[in-house]
Amino acid sequence: MIAVQGPQAISVVAPLVSGLDVAALRPFAYGWGASIAGAEHVVVSRTGYTGEDGVELYVDAAHAGAVWDALLDAGRAVDMLPCGLGARDTLRLEAGLPLHGHELGPGITPLQAGLGWVVRWDKGDFRGRAPLEAERERGVHRRLRGLLTEGRQIARAGCGVAIDGETVGEVTSGNFSPVLERGIALAFLPPDVTDGTAVTIDVRGRGVEATVVPTPFIRQPFVKH
Repeated sequence: MIAVQGPQAISVVAPLVSGLDVAALRPFAYGWGASIAGAEHVVVSRTGYTGEDGVELYVDAAHAGAVWDALLDAGRAVDMLPCGLGARDTLRLEAGLPLHGHELGPGITPLQAGLGWVVRWDKGDFRGRAPLEAERERGVHRRLRGLLTEGRQIARAGCGVAIDGETVGEVTSGNFSPVLERGIALAFLPPDVTDGTAVTIDVRGRGVEATVVPTPFIRQPFVKH
């Protein structure tokens, strides 16, 4: 998978792709059967997993190098630069987007992760509907929240979160925000914890002061929250 992210992503990718109208793809939709730089049967999605608009290309490994080179060449006009997964993770965290294995996965429901808006309650029966409806009725026992540290300290997944000395939750993802120049994190906390609450994060045995804040930490127009 090769991802092109940012406000110019469509203008870079669309002219290179044949067999699919990339610009016509709705946000979070995908299409298949496209061709690009010699690669056939390419799947194209428009996830924008950095919080910006974005296009992801799923190509076979044999053609990945050619596709990469074609994208870099086309991107010179808009000063597009290559970056790695570390940058992707920082950007998706600033945008408050969940990552599977951290904010999504077994034992985590859409309601706990703040993703109730993606559940189609009007579609009839689906796997897991009964327990999800029961949780909606009684209320969640934890909710994903944002944390902003008092400085550049970075909390990582698994760090405990305490209020008044009592551990009440756990960090799921954390990193340093280059834009905010502060440490940011997502954590599961009790549902009654409000924005502005002071917490202490246990980072390798050292207490790091932080504040509960709404997400996204940085709002991008492409992301629905």
